[in-house]
Amino acid sequence: MLADGLVSVIVPTFNSSGTLQTCLESVKRQTYPHIETLVVDNYSTDSTVHIARRYGKVFTKGRERSAQRNFGAERSEGGYLVFLDSDIELTPKVIEESVSKATQGYDAIIFPELVVAEGFWGKCRALEARCYLGDDLIEAPRFYRSAVFRQLGGFDLDLTGWEDWDLARRIRYAGYKVTRIRSLTFHHEGKVHPFQIIAKKYYYGRTVSGYLRKHRSASTKQIPILRTAYVRNRKILARQPIHAMGFIILKALESIAVSIGRVVAH
Repeated sequence: MLADGLVSVIVPTFNSSGTLQTCLESVKRQTYPHIETLVVDNYSTDSTVHIARRYGKVFTKGRERSAQRNFGAERSEGGYLVFLDSDIELTPKVIEESVSKATQGYDAIIFPELVVAEGFWGKCRALEARCYLGDDLIEAPRFYRSAVFRQLGGFDLDLTGWEDWDLARRIRYAGYKVTRIRSLTFHHEGKVHPFQIIAKKYYYGRTVSGYLRKHRSASTKQIPILRTAYVRNRKILARQPIHAMGFIILKALESIAVSIGRVVAH
């Protein structure tokens, strides 16, 4: 029996000790009082589990992030679900504001996200993220009614890196109401290294064909190097031309990595 007013925050982890405490502390500091925290760990070898046990329930589940999230949802007791990555920090009113929106009839809610990162490439990533604020094609919900999430079957286990976009598209196709809140979240990326980003995008590229088959019309706007978000935010980019050029270079490298991953997977 699900508790209508309870919010279940589900955090998949793997060797996340560097950021997990900041994430879970931000959940603990929420102004909304009715929250349970579930950390689903993928056999970490650092202190991730030790940190997680101080904040809530801890489970072990392998394979990929989608499987961890679905596993956490199955064991949750809340009428609402929040899916956080272990490097996300919430400002204090995120969940309170989201529950308020849900009581107004919304089924899924987007959290606006800013990137906090170090170094030249980190500043490039932060500038890129600013361009996506308010963009329904790029930003995906993190808050769901539990009943809606379950009816849609949760995250697609065959997708890695595209599962958020996939569920965002499916919830809209099904006619559910999606909105966004004003309260910000912060994505702590630390020191950004291009080769790590390229490696991650190559890995994601191995399942991109599945996403393309399911959402061809949306993907043509989401995946290209040059997105409409950049045109819409051209004044912001013009104030930081060097970092703007840097993230365009990163996007080009990411696109190449995704393409190579896709080819290798076939």
